[in-house]
Amino acid sequence: MRKFFLIAGPCAIEERDTAFTIANEVKRICDNLGIEYIFKGSYEKANRSKLDSFTGIEKQTALEILKEVSDKLGIDNITDVHESYEPKEISDYVTHLQIPAFLCRQTKLLLAAGESGCTVNIKKGQFLSPEAMKFAVEKVRSTGNDKVWVCERGTTFGYTDLIVDATSIYRMKKLGVPTVMDCTHSVQKPNQTSGITGGDPELIEAIALSAAATGVDGLFLEVHPEPHKAQSDPFTMLQLDRLEPILEKCMKIRKALNY
Repeated sequence: MRKFFLIAGPCAIEERDTAFTIANEVKRICDNLGIEYIFKGSYEKANRSKLDSFTGIEKQTALEILKEVSDKLGIDNITDVHESYEPKEISDYVTHLQIPAFLCRQTKLLLAAGESGCTVNIKKGQFLSPEAMKFAVEKVRSTGNDKVWVCERGTTFGYTDLIVDATSIYRMKKLGVPTVMDCTHSVQKPNQTSGITGGDPELIEAIALSAAATGVDGLFLEVHPEPHKAQSDPFTMLQLDRLEPILEKCMKIRKALNY
């Protein structure tokens, strides 16, 4: 059985110093708690509402920062991919690829991700049932790549709210692949009239503890030393100094339930 793992980092790679500040602190916490750490940072954000929204720094610079963090800290890393040409192109820089929720049915993208040889973390579409994720898993596995995970990130309810189904992790675990709980995107309030996604980070802890209690294999959290200054998703990221006590509670729950 693999160790409990944490995918964490900034929403998007902003610059080198912030990436290393986050990665060093999260690695310290994970090492102390016996958690496997995977550094997360999007090298490009393709799914923004507004035309002038921040989508990332220069592509090659962002990829090199991702790889440098991974190499210097001796940890795995992960980034989002949006189009089918990307997995092959960036697999030299990352160990894991992430499929955004809106794209979890994109066959060519899933096949290309599988063919890259990287571990593929597929976020469940806000419009799908947990059981429907089996088809996304099958697409990746059809390439001969069995390193596939599924990730819960909330379900659309109305236009500006997401609901997190407490049974989703339990149901997705029946697919026979590791399950992940995205604790930060699940607190989003999308489709705001401002064109910038809102959110309620005070709910992150409740979602993380609930997922730990239902046997999730890993957590996904976007973290930042100063979320209000972040260039992407400032309203949903967890402030970095709040991470450790949440993870401590999660590990106590896992120990009490013998996970």
